[in-house]
Amino acid sequence: MDAPGQNNIGEALDRLWVQFLPLVVERIAILEAAAAASATNRLSPEQQQAAQSAAHKLAGVLGSYGLPKGTQVARELETMYSCLKDPGALLSAHLASLAAELRQIVENRK
Repeated sequence: MDAPGQNNIGEALDRLWVQFLPLVVERIAILEAAAAASATNRLSPEQQQAAQSAAHKLAGVLGSYGLPKGTQVARELETMYSCLKDPGALLSAHLASLAAELRQIVENRK
């Protein structure tokens, strides 16, 4: 049986999720765009920094909404973008794959 107030907390988290979902989706789009730019050797330092920042913010919030796998994937992306020098095709494909996985995790939360 649920503890008193537990339903209220879950409902509040669901309301916050709906409120902040557009920002979450926007951050995923930043990651997807950076992966696409990386695949064509057009990833600027500014775009790389934006991707690292977006991943960092997602890693910090997704677990709060019951998406620990999302936090894990976002942390991996954050680490990759922080260390990225010359991505190459294989790494670019992995960045794109992780961004797609993150989108799927978030879409399944809806």
